[in-house]
Amino acid sequence: MNRLTLITAVLLAAACSPAEQPKSLASYAADSARLEIYTVNYPLAWMAAELVDDMAEVVFPAPGDVDPAFWQPDVDTVLAYQQADLVLLNGANYARWLAKVSLPMHKLVDTSSAYKERLLAIRASPVHSHGPAGKHSHGELAFTTWLDMDLARQQLQAIATALSQYLPHAQAEIMTRAAAVEQVLTRMDSQLSSLGQSLHSVPLLYSHPVYQYLQQRYQLNGKALHWEPDQEPGLDQWQVLDTLLQVHPARIMLWEAEPLPAVTAQLAQRGIRVVVFQPMGNRPLEGDFASLMAENIAGLERVAPR
Repeated sequence: MNRLTLITAVLLAAACSPAEQPKSLASYAADSARLEIYTVNYPLAWMAAELVDDMAEVVFPAPGDVDPAFWQPDVDTVLAYQQADLVLLNGANYARWLAKVSLPMHKLVDTSSAYKERLLAIRASPVHSHGPAGKHSHGELAFTTWLDMDLARQQLQAIATALSQYLPHAQAEIMTRAAAVEQVLTRMDSQLSSLGQSLHSVPLLYSHPVYQYLQQRYQLNGKALHWEPDQEPGLDQWQVLDTLLQVHPARIMLWEAEPLPAVTAQLAQRGIRVVVFQPMGNRPLEGDFASLMAENIAGLERVAPR
């Protein structure tokens, strides 16, 4: 039995057992058990951790070298998700493995539920691979929703509402913390909006099709390629770029991570400056969502017209 079949069999069997009753909302205040929260990506884990501090345990179990959107957890990890008190979902079909297993519905919080009409449909893209996740496509729905700071605020609000229900004794503190995080997101939204005005007529390139919500919210003018920062593009990829530059004369290219020096040099020969703008689906090696997003914004500010 392969890994996926085993996961499905285990969880379907669990789903057929007597229905698990959700823990009483007040019980977390009455006993010493800590609320256990699992998330499917790093931005949700960061938001939840900012809200609960030591009142709950926030777990984001994806390895550091994978894209959580395409990660396939093993059986033990899926079972841990099933046994968690809350599971925070990103929506937009993020974490494809969720469609293949059974998790208790009463534990799931879809943080995109308030803005489903703003999810962006995209055309199917070429199948490619990067990292241990193997081959995949970025088609159907764009899923890096948190790069639109307004959508990130709504995700934060959904998490705060869910946590307030499970930790009613701490509702005031959770809402106070949520207000502080919302101020951070609002400030970044304002900064990106100003940058969008400066860059509105500037042709951009994206190394990967993960910046759709950034582009939509801040009215950027970018075209996406399918380049990996740890790989040197082949001759055919450079030819595609050169053809694109004839109709879209970009001088700025956003990358998920620093590209190879040889790639940066060849881009510089074409007059293209590299800007690292980390989507942060996975946890950063240093810093957190707020500090890394500040670095992203600073990188754009350095190349924006004045």
